[in-house]
Amino acid sequence: MDAYRGRSQTTKGIWIAHCVGIEPFTIAMDLEGTDGRERGEDDTTFEKQSALFALAIADIVLINMWCHDIGREQAANKPLLKTVFQVMMRLFSPRKTTLLFVIRDKTKTPLEYLEPILREDIQKIWNVVSKPAAHKDTPLSEFFNVEVTALSSYEEKEELFKEQVAQLRQRFFNSISPGGLAGDRRGVVPASGFSFSAQQIWRVIKENKDLDLPAHKVMVATVRCEEIANEKFCRLSSDEDWLALEEAVQFGSVSGFGRRLSSILETYFSEYDSEATYFDEDVRNAKRKHLESKALDLVHPAYLNLLGHLRFKALENFKSRLERMLKEAEGFAASARACTESCMHEFDQGCADAAIKQANWDASKVREKLRRDIDAHKLSVRDAKLSELVARYEEKLRQLLCEPVESLFDAAGRDTWASIRQLLRRETETAVLEFSTAISSFELDQPTIESMLQGLRDYARNLVVKKAREEAGKVLILMKDRFSTVFSHDNELMPRVWTGKEDIKTITKDARAASLRLLAVMAAIRLDEKPDKIENILLSSLMEGTVTSPDPLASSTWEEVPPENTLITPVQCKSLWRQFKSETEYTVTQAISAQEAYKRSNNWLPPPWAIVAMVVLGFNEFMLLLRNPLYLMFLFVAFLLSKAMWVQMDVPGQFQHGTLAGLISISSRFLPTVMNLLKRLAEEAQGHRTPESPTQQQSSVAFQSFRNQSQLNPSSSIAQSSVSSNVSVSDSSVEYSSPNLMQRRSTKVQEAELSQ
Repeated sequence: MDAYRGRSQTTKGIWIAHCVGIEPFTIAMDLEGTDGRERGEDDTTFEKQSALFALAIADIVLINMWCHDIGREQAANKPLLKTVFQVMMRLFSPRKTTLLFVIRDKTKTPLEYLEPILREDIQKIWNVVSKPAAHKDTPLSEFFNVEVTALSSYEEKEELFKEQVAQLRQRFFNSISPGGLAGDRRGVVPASGFSFSAQQIWRVIKENKDLDLPAHKVMVATVRCEEIANEKFCRLSSDEDWLALEEAVQFGSVSGFGRRLSSILETYFSEYDSEATYFDEDVRNAKRKHLESKALDLVHPAYLNLLGHLRFKALENFKSRLERMLKEAEGFAASARACTESCMHEFDQGCADAAIKQANWDASKVREKLRRDIDAHKLSVRDAKLSELVARYEEKLRQLLCEPVESLFDAAGRDTWASIRQLLRRETETAVLEFSTAISSFELDQPTIESMLQGLRDYARNLVVKKAREEAGKVLILMKDRFSTVFSHDNELMPRVWTGKEDIKTITKDARAASLRLLAVMAAIRLDEKPDKIENILLSSLMEGTVTSPDPLASSTWEEVPPENTLITPVQCKSLWRQFKSETEYTVTQAISAQEAYKRSNNWLPPPWAIVAMVVLGFNEFMLLLRNPLYLMFLFVAFLLSKAMWVQMDVPGQFQHGTLAGLISISSRFLPTVMNLLKRLAEEAQGHRTPESPTQQQSSVAFQSFRNQSQLNPSSSIAQSSVSSNVSVSDSSVEYSSPNLMQRRSTKVQEAELSQ
């Protein structure tokens, strides 16, 4: 076994030994090789005898096979196995044996590709062997378990080889246990009878004549035809035309592929027929079929690549044509149908061009794959287009419904839900009609169309429901807005001025009733035109204070209203009303205060008792003034001078900065102001005026106001005060504002100028 001394036979005959360290007790049997040169080609009987002996007595038979021999007829021991199977079925009773094929010097070909080939070959051998009538239809698995393993090259990968051998050895531990290599063996011979059983089996094998060599002519034909076939296959594999064609197919479709490849294959098949024409016909034909099979296996991947390119090209053409036709506003279904027909026709033409006459390859699977890809793309494009249409009409409905519905809720009244239903019905039916026309070009089935139209209707309804729930969430704010609008504005929507003549109690009741009606509108969804008693219940329970038993608001549902249509439950309405009244109470209080303030500000006369006292106690002084008009004139002049001084010094403005600061400012300006007034009076008396300084101009204005004021009715010196209250509502709180009560004096300079 020294590799450096050449190659020779290492095992002669049959050797049996005990396997050390393997449980349970296991005996290994080493057989002589089946194709050693020492015995020669005329002495293969012992090969068959030893193989049959191993199959007859062993539970597990390891068959060494070179990886490069897989697929060959002789090197893979197919004739040997066929003969051994046939004789074994005739000579011995059936038993269960495990055939473990050990592939030596494994190449790059994955084991999962080699194993099916071996199993298929074994099955073919089993199918053709002659079997007794009792086992004519018995499957191979009844007598044999076929296992396959592989070992790397010992010379090239020694460490990996040893590791794999160690792993293989582990499989023989507990091999007769369930699930082991020989876990389902049958017909077991006891250890004490093993020796006798083996002798009897060998004797039967030696006496059988069916294990003799085949005829010499057949053997020669087999060897020579195989050599010719291998030589032609090697030349085909390295043929420049074939290699160029194979490389071209890697990058795309090749025109005339089938014609060119058929010519190449026919060349080598013709050469084989010419060289093998004088050998045994059966052997020659079998080897030619084998050569054809190998050659077709060689070129078939290129054919599949070409079909792949044709399929890809047809699919891309379909996508581009369909997109172009859709951009030209063609109907989807008609466009897809026309594109499909043209692309499938192009693919069929490509397949016909790629076919070779030596094989009847079927391209139907690739064609079906192309058809599935086209259908999948059509479906995806159709779904995308339909989704775009649906989204477009949903957005259109959203724009047509959301803002109008919100506006209707803001101005909620008794006809709000009727208006919403009318709006929803009108816009939905219009959108559905347009959408139905838009999807007609897709040629959908009627159930799908109905489903999509119903989906659009449901979307519109859900928009209204969603908007209603949003508005119901801020119903308290809407109620306070409604209260503010009704309470603070008159019937012409002008801001209300509290002059003391308004009936605040009635106005408050009307404003609250309007807010309560808004709450009734927002309490439930009324898209089904079913009557309810929500408004009557709220008015009677909250406005009129009607006490009934049981309390209609002590519930979580409304009568005759489904729970899914309830926006605000009766209990929530009661709670909202309490909160609403507490938050609007301040507005009413402000209005009452403003009304009282207005009354006080416009009542400039003293109380009646004071007038009577003044008349009684001042009668003597009044008579004195009547008897001496000079006193009356003096008082009038004093009043006018005081008024002019008041305006000139802006007494109210000076006291805005504090009492002390006002007194100091007035005291410092008193004498200059008096002098300026006297000077002005003197100039007026003389009939000419000197240039005025800014201060003098101000004095002139004041004096002119003084003169003009003397012509006014004294009762016009007090303007009416106006008091109004405003209510503003934010999202989080309620704000109230009442303008300050203002009393404007007619003696101010600007008012005097305006009175001119």
